[in-house]
Parts: sequence; structure tokens; C-alpha cells
Amino acid sequence: MRISIIGTGYVGTVTGTCFAHLGNDVICVDVDSKRVESMNAGIPPIYEEGLEELLKAHAGKNLKATLDYDEAIANSDISFICVPTPTDESGKIDLRFVKEASRSIGQRLKKKNSYHVVVVKSTVVPQTTQSAITPILEEASGKKAGIDFGVGMNPEFLREGKAVHDFMHPDRIVIGGDDPKAQGIIKSLYKGYKCPILEVDTKTAEMIKYVSNSFLATKISFSNEVGNICKRLGIDTYKVMEGVGLDARISPYFLSSGLGFGGSCFPKDVKALIGKAAEVDYEPELLKTVLLVNEHQPQMLLRLLKIHVPDLRGKRVAVLGLAFKNDTDDIRESRAIPVIGSLLAEGAHVVAYDPMATGHMKRVYPNIEYAKTADEALVDADACIVATEWAEFRKLNSFDKMRKPVVIDGRKMIDPKGKNIIYEGICW
Repeated sequence: MRISIIGTGYVGTVTGTCFAHLGNDVICVDVDSKRVESMNAGIPPIYEEGLEELLKAHAGKNLKATLDYDEAIANSDISFICVPTPTDESGKIDLRFVKEASRSIGQRLKKKNSYHVVVVKSTVVPQTTQSAITPILEEASGKKAGIDFGVGMNPEFLREGKAVHDFMHPDRIVIGGDDPKAQGIIKSLYKGYKCPILEVDTKTAEMIKYVSNSFLATKISFSNEVGNICKRLGIDTYKVMEGVGLDARISPYFLSSGLGFGGSCFPKDVKALIGKAAEVDYEPELLKTVLLVNEHQPQMLLRLLKIHVPDLRGKRVAVLGLAFKNDTDDIRESRAIPVIGSLLAEGAHVVAYDPMATGHMKRVYPNIEYAKTADEALVDADACIVATEWAEFRKLNSFDKMRKPVVIDGRKMIDPKGKNIIYEGICW
């Protein structure tokens, strides 16, 4: 099938590249000329495991990028909107980019005689496709949805760092549509997949995305709440959650206690669902608490550090891990950001290390010291904080280079056995 992808960010790049790998002809549209040039050169604008190899295999063949909406819409039968939907502090999502994309597509649909399907892949709150996107498409095109063109909603469930794998091997595919013809065309794109395919209306598809992320965030905050209690009782919370996770009704996933969740999805989506609930006059107390527990976790870590280093003024503190999770360079909502902010507020000298995310963190904290390796960061440090679960941290064995071997572990990465260190786990 001929597909156009609107937006070459995280979701758009992965979606477009993977659809090309499945044998479709894909045109990616972006307003950023550097991203377009990068895509056409086979260089992904983001890091994702396996993405560069796929993009190089298809760029210039059945995948290209362009700045030209006319070219993209004229030469495709189905368009996926994959632009950002940020939220403000109240949880209200910013639909500016989605509306701009919808208007641009609609203006080009005016020139088309053939049936075209517009699919929202951007994360939007329930009723957005029906009440905002479809009317814009109709107004801009002068045509009628469900007759002259189709509209659908196809949420993504991609884990950063494993997005290519998740696209090719999903747990489920959700296809939302208020037009059976559009739904059928979207479904045909996934005809080779063996997973369950759920067909629902657009607002239900939108809700499934938010509820999935909010539930996973809830499991993490619940685990951290339990971990904070276990810490005070001298109980290994990981053993507790191992026993809990063996219950088939619960599963062992997302039960790891630690520094909390970050990234582009969980914080934003929980806030957005809270905001949507407020619109319909409901107070979601549980979801609010999920965010509250998450915001408190970095301070729990600092409290443990100050037990061993009461006065942080002038102290050299190594922060290992800057990305919000391992196997990505994404620092959005990374728990390392408030940790570093608190250390600086206490007057500490921060030396940070991450195998991939240093460049991004330099834009947030340009004046702290950055090490080239974890070992280098530990030299003469008065304390070490582990903030991201990079596998290489499990092998660290250079704590003897520290001035004072205090290790506060936010991700259960360090085994203190046989190491001459003062060790504290945030929840264990």
C-alpha cells in the first residue's frame, strides 16, 4: 500500500520505516529540512535498536522523506498523523501540531478524487478524533468523512529502546474507526500479524492508549510505595514483588521499585487522563497519587544520600545514568533531572555520565561536569547515585577510586557483596 507518514519524530520514524520493511511504499513528511535530509540519507533522527539498519535498507527505495505535503498526499492512499501532543501542567494536551497536520492533509484531499484514509497515531484524549480532527479535515477539504474519505485511530504501544521489535511483534493492534471502510483498509496493513486485532470506535481506541500507560504507571508507583515501606521495615521489596508477580492475575512486569518513571508517555498520558476526567467533572484520586508518588521518589533518594553525606556543599557526586531508561538517549522526564537539580541546590559538584544521553542533558545542565566513562565519573567522588538501569553499571568495580565510597542505587544495579562500599538502595 502507499502510505504517507506525517511527522518524523519517534513514532513517525519507527512507523514509517517498519511499514516500508513490510513492503509498503512510504513517504514521510516533516517541516524540518534536517530531519528530511537525515531520513533520505538512511540516518534516523532518533536512536532505536535496529532502526538504523532498517532505514538504510529502505531509504531511497520504498521509503523517502519530503517537505512537500502535496507530493506525499498525492502519492499515498493512507496517511498516519504522528506529530507530538505535549501536555501542560494541568494535563490539557496541546493539539496545535495535530490540527496543523489535519488542516494540511485536508487541503490536499480537496484535490484528490480517490478515497483516502487519515489515521491518527498521535496520542490524543478520547473524543479528539471525532470532535476536532474530523471537522478540520472536512472543512479544509470540502468533503464528507465516511463518504469521500475515511478517518481512523490506530494507537501505538511502542517501548522506547524496543520500538522496532514492538512494531513487528505487538501484543495487540487496536484499530479505531467510525467508518467500516476506513477500518477495513487500516486492518489490511496488518494482515500478516498473528496478534489479536481489536476493532473499536475512535474514542475507545484513544482511551485504550491512555488507560494502558496509566495502568503501567500505577504499577510502578504502587511498587515504589511498597518499596518505601519495605525499606523502613528491612524487607527486600524485590523478593516481595517476586512473590506477588507470580500471581497470574498480576504478572511480574512493571513491579520493580526504584527511582520512578519518566519518558515521553507515562507522565504526559497520566496527566492528560486526569485533565480529561476533570472535563467530565470527575476527580481521579488514584491517578493523581500515581504522579505524586513518582515526584517524591527522587527526594527519597536525596534523603538517603544525606544520611551518609549530611553536608553536600562542595562534595563531588557522580550521577550515573541520564536517560529516562536504558537503551535510549531520551531524557524527557528523566528522574536524573530532579536529582541533579536537588544536588546543585545543595551546593554539590555534579559529575554525570551516560553512554548515550549526555548530549541531550547538556542542554538542560550545560554547566555541570560530564565524564566519558562511569569509571572516570567515580574518581575522587564523595558519593555515587545510580539513576538509570544501564547494563554496564552492573559490572562497575572501580569504587575504590572514590574519595568516600557511598553508593545510593536508584535502580538496583549494584551488587554490594564483596565491594568495600557504603550501599543504600532507594527501596531495599
